[in-house]
Amino acid sequence: MLCDGPTGPTTFPWWHSADWDHESREKSMEEFFHDFMSRMSQAGQQSFGLKETVEVYKSRVNELEESRKELTEAKISLRVELESLRSQLGTAEGALRDAQREHEIVIDQLNSRLRVEIETVRQESKRDMEALTARHQDEIRELQRRFDREIDEEKSMRLREVNQLSSETALNAQRSQIELEKKEREVATLQDDIQALRQDIKRERKTNQDLRNNLDTASTNGVTMESSIRAFKARIEFLESGREEQSQSFERLNQQMMDALEETNATKEKLRKEETLRRKLHNQVQELKGNIRVFCRVRPPSSTEAMDAAQIQYPDQSEDCKEISVLGPEEKSSLGNVSRKASNFSFDRVFGPNAQNAEVFDEISQLVQSALDGYNVCIFCYGQTGSGKTHTMSSLDGMIPRAVHQIYETATGLEEKGWRYTMEGNFVEVYNENLNDLLGKAEEIDKKKHEIRHDMQRGKTMITDITTVRLDSPEMVESILKRAASNRSVAATKANERSSRSHSVFILKLIGENNITGERSEGTLNLVDLAGSERLSHSGATGDRLKETQNINRSLSCLGDVIAALGQGKDGGHIPYRNSKLTYLLQFSLGGNSKTLMFVMVSPLQAHLSESLTSLKFATKVHNTHIGTAKRQARVRD
Repeated sequence: MLCDGPTGPTTFPWWHSADWDHESREKSMEEFFHDFMSRMSQAGQQSFGLKETVEVYKSRVNELEESRKELTEAKISLRVELESLRSQLGTAEGALRDAQREHEIVIDQLNSRLRVEIETVRQESKRDMEALTARHQDEIRELQRRFDREIDEEKSMRLREVNQLSSETALNAQRSQIELEKKEREVATLQDDIQALRQDIKRERKTNQDLRNNLDTASTNGVTMESSIRAFKARIEFLESGREEQSQSFERLNQQMMDALEETNATKEKLRKEETLRRKLHNQVQELKGNIRVFCRVRPPSSTEAMDAAQIQYPDQSEDCKEISVLGPEEKSSLGNVSRKASNFSFDRVFGPNAQNAEVFDEISQLVQSALDGYNVCIFCYGQTGSGKTHTMSSLDGMIPRAVHQIYETATGLEEKGWRYTMEGNFVEVYNENLNDLLGKAEEIDKKKHEIRHDMQRGKTMITDITTVRLDSPEMVESILKRAASNRSVAATKANERSSRSHSVFILKLIGENNITGERSEGTLNLVDLAGSERLSHSGATGDRLKETQNINRSLSCLGDVIAALGQGKDGGHIPYRNSKLTYLLQFSLGGNSKTLMFVMVSPLQAHLSESLTSLKFATKVHNTHIGTAKRQARVRD
């Protein structure tokens, strides 16, 4: 508010102050009041126009006086409240100090009690530990006494057993010595029999050679006699035109011609009889060797596999080459000694890694000759994947091309004896218990259905809708092998090498006719490349490969069952040919009406040792099987 004073308008600074308190306000108001009263007295002397202003100031002074009274009362009230709060604060601080003292006393009491309890627990634990230790020592001493007592009893018992075994060993040694002497006598007898058989074989081979020499001589004599006959005929014609005195010479020459013709016919008849005898002797030799023969072949390791080669030995390599010994993995005994277990096997022939296909074929060529003579022959390769089966059977110098070449050469040599042969070939695959024609169209693989049909009366097998190739020359074999390999590769996928997951069967039918004797022979040569024989637990197969492995193992198991059933030799006994497509297809080439050879192929790698031993054990089972005498499929034409 503004007032007009002697020196002009006056401003009240306390009215606008924001930080004054009650005392300063009271003092200021008193000063203002005195000043105001002074000015009022001065203003009373001024003009009448200021009276209204004075009245206003009086009213304002009254208001301020009332406000001062209120503020004074508030000040007194606040002082009382402040004293009360100070008193409460002192009381609270005292209570807090009392509480802290009580808390410290409780903490000291708890710590003291805890120390006492810890010491008590420590003492009790120490006493319990000492008691347990004493009890444990007592138990140990009791167990030691019991153990010593049992050891003494065991020693006594073992000593009695050793004494008893020593007596039994001496008795068994005596019995073994007697048995050994008996076996040695039997071995000597068998060796004499074997030597006699070898002599028979040598005589048979010499007889064959003599027959061939006689055949060559007879052929030469036949040509010479035919020349003589022509000369005689010319001479006769000359003599017939001659004089009367030549008639006697004509009769004499005519008689000589007739004698020569009779001698020629007798020589040819002798040759035919000798050929028949040769076939009979050849078959007898094959029967002496056994209708089921087993050969073992170990493929050579490659340059990258040399470090992983298994330890395989050939004990009689310099003699008969019939034994093979495979050293197993290292085994550590309880005493820490490291040793290897040797597994020994014996077969009709064992071929080491250095053997070539030519050497192998020399041993089976006689069986191929049996097919020409009218017998059913089956040669199959058994072994795990990568053991060399396909190389042995289907390579360019394998058993299939060599067999066909031998058949052609032999058939050509028999033509002058009146024999004419026709040869037909089929190549089929057994994959997941289904038949495929490997000489047919590639797009029909795994799609076209083929059925196996048997003529039980004639002992013949036919496959429906199969491609049959007439083998007019040995070169045809190479062509059909390439076609079959091409069809298999088309059917294969990246995850499935078809040649190792299916059985392949090359069927060669040989039909021979003798125009002179009217004799006819029908033989069949089956060359089988079996699928890999890996066990399911080692193959880790899943999906389609699992199905393949199951079917392969099932068919190989059925093959073993068929051979085992044939070995029992029971007339009319059931042979489970129908349990698999493979055995059903080969029914007439596995039974007693056939000659069978098994190749067991062995991998040289240590990593494949388990599968190799399994294959060798299966081959031993087959080697111990005898299926009786094979029958020749021959007859005389009407």
